[in-house]
Amino acid sequence: MDAAEPERLRGGPAEAVRDPELFEAFYRRHVDAVMRFVARRVDDPHTAADLTAEIFLAVLDSAHTYRPRLGSETAWLYGIARNVVSSERRRVAREAERDRRFSGRRLLEADDIVRIEDKLDAESPGRRALAALERLPEGERAVLELIVVDQLTIPEAAAALGIRQVTARVRLHRARKALRGEANSEATPRAVEPTPDTSLLYVRRGEA
Repeated sequence: MDAAEPERLRGGPAEAVRDPELFEAFYRRHVDAVMRFVARRVDDPHTAADLTAEIFLAVLDSAHTYRPRLGSETAWLYGIARNVVSSERRRVAREAERDRRFSGRRLLEADDIVRIEDKLDAESPGRRALAALERLPEGERAVLELIVVDQLTIPEAAAALGIRQVTARVRLHRARKALRGEANSEATPRAVEPTPDTSLLYVRRGEA
C-alpha cells in the first residue's frame, strides 16, 4: 500500500475540518513535523507555540486546496507554514513597539517551555543553515530551504510553493551555484567563523 494511502484513509484535510475527531487525529499526525519546521526558523518557544497553532488554524481555511496528486500532506502543510511564518516576520518588522508582540499572549506551562526548547535546540543546525541562505533571492532561497533543510523532494517543494517543477529545478540550480561561488570566494584564510558546511547542498536522500 502506498505510504500516502493510510493518511487519506484516516481523513485528509478536507475531511478533518468537518469532523472534530478527525481534525484532532490530523493534528496529532502532523504537529511534530510542523513544530520542527517552525523551530528551524525561530528560536523563541512562545513564538514557536503561537505559530504552530496559527498554522493549524490556517488549515481550516485552506483544507480545500489540498491535492494528494501534488504531494504529501506534510509538503502541503509546509506551504501553509511558510506563509504563516513569513506573515509573522513581516508583522514583527512593521511593529514600532516590539513589546506589543507579547501583549495578550497565553502563558506556557513550564513543561511546555521545556518541550519546545528541546525542539529548538534540536533544530539549531537547521536555523544556522537557513541563516547562510539569507543573501539568496527569495524564490531561490525558498526552494533550497524546503529541499535541503526541510527534506522535501523537488516535486513536493514545487507543490508547497505553487510553482512548476521545472521552475523549482532552475531555482535550485541557481541557488546552489550562488552558494558555491560564495563558498569559493571565502576560501582564503581569515580570522572569522568557519564558512557554513555547503555539503548540505548535495547530500540529501542519497543525492550527491
